[in-house]
Amino acid sequence: MSAIYFEIQADDVNRASGFYAAVFGWKFSEVKGLPIPYWHIETGSGSGGGLLKRPAERPPAHCGANAFICSFEVDDFDRKSAKILSLGGVVAVRKFCVPGKCWQGYFIDTEGNTFGIFEVDEEAGR
Repeated sequence: MSAIYFEIQADDVNRASGFYAAVFGWKFSEVKGLPIPYWHIETGSGSGGGLLKRPAERPPAHCGANAFICSFEVDDFDRKSAKILSLGGVVAVRKFCVPGKCWQGYFIDTEGNTFGIFEVDEEAGR
């Protein structure tokens, strides 16, 4: 089994950690002794990640993603989508069907980063 580790860059790490804690229930803990301020992300699903201050200027709005985009499995796409939007997230690509697999969609977080969510549904599109 492969481990998954991801990193999120943010203009405002407090705003970003609050957003993801509220959306997914993730926990953030500062990692001491590194050459940059860095927070470990505990997702509770076996995968984990890191959060750091964006080291360069944010890419301009309305451009394609300049990153590796991660999608996270959720139990209820519509409920999680509503939560994301209520916390300041924006729809990047509306919910769509991946036939026989899942419901997928993409959002932009409070820091301008694109991420996806998907709800597994083997009956999707049938």
